[in-house]
Amino acid sequence: MAIENNNVVALNYTLHIVEENGERTFVEQTTAENPLTFLYGVGMMLPKFEENIAALNEGDKGSFTLTANDAYGEKDERAVAQLPADMFNETGLPPVGEVIPLQDNQGNQFRAVVIEVSPEIVVADLNHPMAGKTLSFDVEILTVRPATEEELAHGHAHGIDGEAGHE
Repeated sequence: MAIENNNVVALNYTLHIVEENGERTFVEQTTAENPLTFLYGVGMMLPKFEENIAALNEGDKGSFTLTANDAYGEKDERAVAQLPADMFNETGLPPVGEVIPLQDNQGNQFRAVVIEVSPEIVVADLNHPMAGKTLSFDVEILTVRPATEEELAHGHAHGIDGEAGHE
């Protein structure tokens, strides 16, 4: 079955960052026991990721590369926040490099990477960790199936078989 909008797709992928010199650095990969499962065509995935798997069928394998502009955008050097150290009184100051959860004034949750810590402030990089990176994907399509009415109503997949617990 070819992938279409409102299909639930389960796939395995291996992700590498392509360095400027062409070398590939391993980032992560899924397993057959825990594949990436998502509702295709509803904006959950990067548009260019979906575009690259659109022609694939169950059982197909493919490889593609996304530039930073097609993935998470270029890194914005101005996207930093200076957080008062007293925000961390309960948890303690995070170390440089730690990913911390934050929330904006509209209640949107996101993650930031700590880039500097002092007794007064914690400086966090608000860019997506993959911003500015060229991403290389190797994918294998495991299953493709029509989404259930409940999945369509909820706007996300309920697992590889549609029966998984609800979030």
